[in-house]
Amino acid sequence: QVQFVESGGGLVQPGGSLRLSCAASGIVFNIYTMSWYRQARGKQREWVAHIDTGHNTNYADSVKGRFTISRDNAKNTVYLQMNSLKPEDTAVYYCNELPAIAPWGQGTQVTVSS
Repeated sequence: QVQFVESGGGLVQPGGSLRLSCAASGIVFNIYTMSWYRQARGKQREWVAHIDTGHNTNYADSVKGRFTISRDNAKNTVYLQMNSLKPEDTAVYYCNELPAIAPWGQGTQVTVSS
């Protein structure tokens, strides 16, 4: 059974940083492109970034230059380093495959506020 467990969220001031982690189980992790998504209150879930099996990355324009996605296949874990955070980054962050066909985890809340 596929399971994703996200962690690392919290409350941070604008301009601050956070590092999110997502531990995957139940999949052959190293053959999948992995992605981070986020959902702000009252909005649809949106794609944030992805990393393929060759460690090639792609980012939404809204986070490009501020966020960095990475993966550790030995740990079945994908990370999201978030720098220069803005209030508009406030959301619940999720990881999943790309496309997101596996069940969603519980996500981790990121709140950017002074």
